[in-house]
Amino acid sequence: MQGTVTGSQAWIRRYHPAPDSRVRLVALPHAGGSATYFHPLSAALGPEVEMLAVQYPGRQDRRHEAPVRDIGALADQVTEALLPWTDRPLALFGHSMGSTIAFEVARRLEDAGAAPAALIASGRRAPRTDRREGLHRLDDAAILAEVRLLGGTDEVMLRDEELLRLTLDVLRNDYRAVETYRCAPDAMLGCPVTVLVGDDDPRVTLDEARAWAGHTTGAFALHVFSGGHFYLAEHQRAVTERLLAVLEPHKR
Repeated sequence: MQGTVTGSQAWIRRYHPAPDSRVRLVALPHAGGSATYFHPLSAALGPEVEMLAVQYPGRQDRRHEAPVRDIGALADQVTEALLPWTDRPLALFGHSMGSTIAFEVARRLEDAGAAPAALIASGRRAPRTDRREGLHRLDDAAILAEVRLLGGTDEVMLRDEELLRLTLDVLRNDYRAVETYRCAPDAMLGCPVTVLVGDDDPRVTLDEARAWAGHTTGAFALHVFSGGHFYLAEHQRAVTERLLAVLEPHKR
């Protein structure tokens, strides 16, 4: 691995290396999110599962890089960064925007002959469900209102003017990317798909979550938790157990 990982170092955060694990879980963050969001989950999963958390350009240690403005282009780059890690089975876990990226990465991995072991989509409607949204075209106040509606962002950070300005730039870019994304009509996966969603998520209905079943020829499962868009914060232990259960066949 030593010689092949170099090109992916900008993209992949390996907070808790687990050299003896038999499967890796790739975590893809939400709009405005960063790899560190998954640090607690990485610790909870180890050492049975090694997590690779994806760091998008434009945030934290990559803040001086221009964010990628297109989901397809972002998925291309994430896939390239992940290919050196396919010596063990890879499963993909995305939250919100990260679920859409995970779906497109899964398609590309299948095309490359490195099909993922599973796709776990959290807090996001199925790719072919269509909502015409234009939040990225609205003013900063509207984007902040959306952030507060969804939760998951520290209020202290929202009161820091400099940090807030940087966050708003990244959020607007991410919303543009996900709101202009259009799923190919025939886009399908062969791997199992598991969907996790909060029962009070203002941006995902249960019908929209169930619609993920139409994107795979493999097994499908839906798990509903109490809570809103960031139900994960309230149910970290249950989410960890669910992820371990999905990956159980690959841990042996």
